[in-house]
Amino acid sequence: MPEGPSVRKFQLLTSPFVGQVVAKVGGSSQKLNVKDLNALRLQDSQVHGKNLYLAFVEAEDPFGPTAEETALQREAACGVHCPAQGQQGQAGAPRPHSQDEELQEPQHSRSEAPEAAEGRGNWLRIHFGMFGSVRANEFSRANRANKRGDWKDPVPRLVLYFESGGFLVFYNCRMLWCSSPRADPASDILSVEFHRGRALRALCAPDPICYTLLDQRYFSGLGNIIKNEILYLARIHPLTPGSLLALSDLECLLDCAVQFGSEWLHNKLRGQGLHPQVYQKEKCPLGHPLMKGTFGPSGGFKRLTWWCPQCQPVVLPGDGDPSPVT
Repeated sequence: MPEGPSVRKFQLLTSPFVGQVVAKVGGSSQKLNVKDLNALRLQDSQVHGKNLYLAFVEAEDPFGPTAEETALQREAACGVHCPAQGQQGQAGAPRPHSQDEELQEPQHSRSEAPEAAEGRGNWLRIHFGMFGSVRANEFSRANRANKRGDWKDPVPRLVLYFESGGFLVFYNCRMLWCSSPRADPASDILSVEFHRGRALRALCAPDPICYTLLDQRYFSGLGNIIKNEILYLARIHPLTPGSLLALSDLECLLDCAVQFGSEWLHNKLRGQGLHPQVYQKEKCPLGHPLMKGTFGPSGGFKRLTWWCPQCQPVVLPGDGDPSPVT
């Protein structure tokens, strides 16, 4: 499933279409009547964690955004310092699937499961599947044969053609109308409003640290790839109870999360792929054999986890005297 940096890139691809009117629609979605979007104007585009939200209004709505308001909305939705305009253009350029798009795996948890329908609102909530994506002014093309040996292009769930002549294409996603975005910028590791204190308190729980990192209530947008990579960077064993870690270790882990997520986003916008150090690898950068296990809370979803037994030693009770988090 695309993680926070990927969904923020998707939002940047949709932002140039804010203020434009949908001239024609298409797509294979069965749960959404795509014709409802015809002749509506895209009013806003926001990203919150792993969810993309698009607001639509009637084309003649006098309360739509001005050009200045649209620019402000775009900056606010970005949530991090975006690259120069020229680099943003590169994000929408046609290119083959990058490595990080091929590294995704299913990720779900009680805190990131789609909410129940709230009735028809003017916000379209988009939650991406295993290989979900958004493309601007281009369709995705098959880069390999399927299991039957056929070279069939992916079928889009939704296509929005705008009066300007441009179009947006959405793949492998679930769409649901809602009254407003469910947003908590304080939990988003890529937001300037990310609340480190609240995140630190969450990490102090006696649960394995790898469980807490995937709790979207505190780490919105943080997924399995980021989890594996930052635990290695911080030299923390994934099953270490957070309550056994020193405050300095937790601070280091948070720094790794914010830095890794920001660098991944900026690399995406420059058209560069992800080069993980442990995720789906056999050896760590130091040449040590990696271990792999499926971990998750009782009754919850399990995730594949990679770690280095030498670089990420197990922490047992009595190994240290963790500092309290205030």
